[in-house]
Amino acid sequence: MPDSFAASVAMDVLNNGGNAVDAAIAAHFSLAVTLPEAGNIGGGGFMVIHYEGANDFLDYREVAPQNAHRDMYLNKDGEVNTNQSIYGVLASGVPGSVSGMWALHKKYGSMPWEQLLAPAVALAKDGFVMPKMLADSIAQYIEYLQEQNISVNFADYFASAKAGKLFVQPELAATLSRIQTLGEDGFYKGETALLIEQFMQQHGGLISRSDLVQYESKWRAPIISQWREYKVISAAPPSSGGIAVAQWLQMYDAVKARVPNQTIAHNSPLYVHILAEAGKRVFADRAEYLGDPDFFEVPKTELLAPEYIAKRASSININAISDTSAIRPGLAQSEQTTHFSIVDKHGNAVSNTTTINLGFGSGMVVAGAGFLLNDEMDDFSVKRGVPNFFGAVGGVANEIQPFKRMLSSMTPTIVLKDGNIAMVTGSPGGTTILSSVYLSILNALEFSMPVQSVVDSPRFHHQLLPKDEIWYHEAMPQETMQALEAMGYTSKTSQFGDLHIIVNRGNGLEAASEARGRGKAIVENVD
Repeated sequence: MPDSFAASVAMDVLNNGGNAVDAAIAAHFSLAVTLPEAGNIGGGGFMVIHYEGANDFLDYREVAPQNAHRDMYLNKDGEVNTNQSIYGVLASGVPGSVSGMWALHKKYGSMPWEQLLAPAVALAKDGFVMPKMLADSIAQYIEYLQEQNISVNFADYFASAKAGKLFVQPELAATLSRIQTLGEDGFYKGETALLIEQFMQQHGGLISRSDLVQYESKWRAPIISQWREYKVISAAPPSSGGIAVAQWLQMYDAVKARVPNQTIAHNSPLYVHILAEAGKRVFADRAEYLGDPDFFEVPKTELLAPEYIAKRASSININAISDTSAIRPGLAQSEQTTHFSIVDKHGNAVSNTTTINLGFGSGMVVAGAGFLLNDEMDDFSVKRGVPNFFGAVGGVANEIQPFKRMLSSMTPTIVLKDGNIAMVTGSPGGTTILSSVYLSILNALEFSMPVQSVVDSPRFHHQLLPKDEIWYHEAMPQETMQALEAMGYTSKTSQFGDLHIIVNRGNGLEAASEARGRGKAIVENVD
């Protein structure tokens, strides 16, 4: 769990007879209080569920307001207005989190809704002791906003947050209380909806009460792929995650079969190079073919076809870097987020990734309602070929349209073996989520690493652009980096992601949360 408060809340629910879904709902709302940089009621996300042997996928991603349009972030010369899709109310899509949790509870919940909301209401009303890491993040964000002369109201609500001191959020408590009493209507209708609309009108935003009342979370079929003896259950479009992870894992195996003796050492130059080359092809496909399936026909079957994967992998040269400009979509033409993983005593599992996009979202707190708005509109392709904040490019499949869901990299994933949970994994981190997730699977299942090493081991990411640049989460072995630089790669060291995993190797559950984060992993064995 990405936050110790929410971890304790989730375990309390499980110990009181709740299932994994109950624990997920309680944790989600608690994170809206204690993890303001990512936990939310003003954003959205995706959840993969394994429940009584069946698999499901919940899409509660934000949508573009009805008055949004393709060129809304372009100036009169057709150039992108920097920061409009990142800061301020114009950056926000219609939130989906409350609808998603309400839909989840109706389908799988076993405990009363009011009871599951109670911990979050108490944390907001009575306060929680501010962790130093969060206090430092808040102070740094406020300083950045001031340095960049960005006009948002974040400091009005969070400047008083001090490490070790009680932090109380009365407006957020009132909003959560309305949700606790009225369910999703406590957010999308009535007082909260009016507060959102008035705030938008005051600051030049687009979201209206009509947008809010029309929002719907959606149940979709998850992406299910076979990798070795494992069944990988992951996020479907409008997430790129499930398709990307499946492509990455299967291309790795296809190239590995061509390597003499089939020995590829963990984090060796060859290992990093092969996965970087696969990443080029994954992101070329992502830019061209992936978007909201309600607006664009996503060729899921074709992208995951074994012959297509084999063809893409066959062009990877294990001794040289591919020419980036030559990496095209392969079919014939026709960084702030949070994640948690939960498994209950019955074998039910939840993998949930939720976001307001960048840390602290748009920087705008809805006056009177006390919650941060997302800046998820930046995940659309605001102009064909122009990278978003995370360096990802896109085209028609992900252009802005009213009520459309923006493409995402969130990749909540559950791995099964013989029908049982083998692993639950996920991470925040924008486009680097994809790398964090597939590398966690390889660390755990290919290299059989101890569970804490799975999440703390150095990670890397390559996404086609910037050209031949590999991002390192932690320092890699020096000989690896030197060898890759000799091949022509450039490097960038930047911490990304925050893995939270559960692994079952047949002798009970093990869980881990990254040591550098402020999260907590709890395993309580039951008879």
